[in-house]
Amino acid sequence: MEKPIRKPKNPCFSSGPCAKRPGWSFENLGHAMLGRSHRAGPLKKQLKECIDKQKELLGIPDDYYVGIMPASDTGAFEAAMWSLLGERPVDVFSWESFSTDWLKDITKELKLKDVNSYEADYGKIADLSKADPKNDIVFVWNGTTSGVRVPDGDWLSANREGLVLCDATSAVFAYDLPWEKLDVVTWSWQKVLGGEAAHGMLVLSPKAVKRLETFTPDRPLPKIFRMTKGAGDKKKLNAAIFEGATINTPSMLAVADALDALRWVENIGGLRTTIARSQENFKAIENWVARTDWVEFLATEPETRSTTSVCLKVVDSWFEELPNDEKTPFIKSMTKILDEEKVAYDIAGYRDAPAGLRIWCGATIQGDDVEDLTAWLDWAYEAAKSQEQRKAA
Repeated sequence: MEKPIRKPKNPCFSSGPCAKRPGWSFENLGHAMLGRSHRAGPLKKQLKECIDKQKELLGIPDDYYVGIMPASDTGAFEAAMWSLLGERPVDVFSWESFSTDWLKDITKELKLKDVNSYEADYGKIADLSKADPKNDIVFVWNGTTSGVRVPDGDWLSANREGLVLCDATSAVFAYDLPWEKLDVVTWSWQKVLGGEAAHGMLVLSPKAVKRLETFTPDRPLPKIFRMTKGAGDKKKLNAAIFEGATINTPSMLAVADALDALRWVENIGGLRTTIARSQENFKAIENWVARTDWVEFLATEPETRSTTSVCLKVVDSWFEELPNDEKTPFIKSMTKILDEEKVAYDIAGYRDAPAGLRIWCGATIQGDDVEDLTAWLDWAYEAAKSQEQRKAA
C-alpha cells in the first residue's frame, strides 16, 4: 500500500488528556494569576467564573450546585460515592474499566451490602432496564475505555426516590445530558474541553444536597471528600466550595486554561456546536469503518457507540488467528509506526480493554484531521502486518 502524503495537522488523538482547542497557544494563558493565594479576591473570581461559565453553557438548572473538586473526575466521583451512598440499596451498571472500578469501590472499599451489580463485557452495555427508581443508581455515561455509551436518559425515572450518580467525564460538552434526571454529575477539563488534568467538576441536585445534609455515612471521610460543615441537625452543605473556595489548592494556570477553552466554546456557538463537532468527527470514522474490511467498532450496537472515545477492534482473520499474547504487541507496533510518523499519538486501546485502537473524536479535534488519519491507519496496519509476517517467515 502506498504511503499517504497528507498528515493530520494535529496528531493528538489521545483520550485523555485530549487535544487542545484549535488555535491554542501558551500566549492564550497570559491572564493566569500565578504566585498568589487562590483565596485572594481576583483568583476566587476566576474560579467562580470557571464554574459559572460551565453551568451556563451546559444548561445546568439554576438550583443545582456546581463546584471544582480535587483529583480530576476520579476525585469528584469518589467524593460523591463516599459521601452519599449507603442510605439506600445501590444499582451499579458496569461495562468498562472505570464503571468496574466504581463497582469495586462500592463493594470492596465502601463495603456496602445491598448492591445490585449489572455487568456487561467490553463492547456491550449492561441491562439498563434493571434500574430501580427506589434505589441509588451509579453509572458511567460514556465508557471511555470501551467506546460504549448509554443511548439516552429515557431509562432513568424523573420520579425517582433514590439518587442518580453519573460519571460523565468524556460525555459533558459532547452530549445533551438530561440534568433533571441526574443528581450527581462529574467530569474533568481534560476531556472534551481539552484542558489540563487534576481538577474535577461536581454537580449536585437539590436532592443530593438534602442527602448530604441528612445522611451521615458510617465511615471516615478524607478531607478532600468532605462537602459539609457541622454535625447532626447543624450539618450543612459547605456552599463555599460551589462559589470558588476549593477544598485544596488549585492550579491557577489550569484554571486559566479551562477559561480559555470555555471562551472558545462560547465563540464557536456553545454546546450545540461542540456536540455537532464530535458527531461529525465520529461520522468520519464511521464512514471509514464501513468501507474497511480489517476493522470494526468495539461497541456492537450503533446506538451505544461513543462519539468521543471511539474504540475499534481488528477483525482481519490474520489478526484473529494470532495468539492472544501477541495481539497487544502488534497493536503497539502499529501505533508506534504512527507515532514515529507524527501522525497519531497515544491511540492504542486502554490497557484493560481488548487489543485495539482508541481514537478521540471530541470537539477539539478537527474533522479534516480525522479524515487524514484514516488513510494512515490503513497504511500503518498493513506495514505492521508485513513486519510480523516477515518475522514469522
